[in-house]
Amino acid sequence: MTVAFVLHRADGTPLSTVFRRESFGENDPFGRHREIAWEGPDLMAAGRIGFVGELDVASFPHIETIVIVEGELTLEAPGAPPLVLGPQAGAVIGCGTTVRLKAASPVLFMFCAAACGDPTKRGLFALRVDADFKPSASLPADVLLGPAPQCRSDNVFTDDGADYCAGTWDSTPYHRIVRPHRVNEFMQLLAGSVRFAAPDGSVLSLGAGDALFVPRGASIGWESSDRVAKFYVVQNVQVSTEQH
Repeated sequence: MTVAFVLHRADGTPLSTVFRRESFGENDPFGRHREIAWEGPDLMAAGRIGFVGELDVASFPHIETIVIVEGELTLEAPGAPPLVLGPQAGAVIGCGTTVRLKAASPVLFMFCAAACGDPTKRGLFALRVDADFKPSASLPADVLLGPAPQCRSDNVFTDDGADYCAGTWDSTPYHRIVRPHRVNEFMQLLAGSVRFAAPDGSVLSLGAGDALFVPRGASIGWESSDRVAKFYVVQNVQVSTEQH
């Protein structure tokens, strides 16, 4: 199994990740623009979208988290002020939401989408860099290769039916063994840097502005030497448990 899929490098370094242009479901509003890097058996996909123009969607057909890396995207939903997203800003579009999406010039954003059943969580949910952080669980001692970190999270969106949770997370430095990842996880680093170790001893280094997707079951380690903050999406995890 591929350990991780790099979706974006802020410094423009070429990616080894292979993207395929494909819709996520039959009624995908971004069907002509979507580039999928990973799609799994849990009805989740991750990748990137380049878009310009306007889309009016009467009922968004799935859950989608987007994080802008270039340009500006405006999201408008009835009864709510417009949500204007620039680089390092993001939002979750709930399944069933009526939304207009507008980009006056080309915009590039990362996505993590999941199929949904009943549209019980409609609306637009902004991801916040200046998050309302609350203490969250640290890691068990048997997986740590050093002191336990202090972790915080701000879960802004959860959908129990899709086992989907999105928000902002940060942590003090820590070093963790290589082990199978417990969830499907998308992450967009906002601050700090991380070295992700693979079972073969190779190391993938990512920094602020970079985006990554790690499938559930992929064996991966974590080492950080400064504070790390990120937007995240996880699937098949209880929101009160640790994310890594």
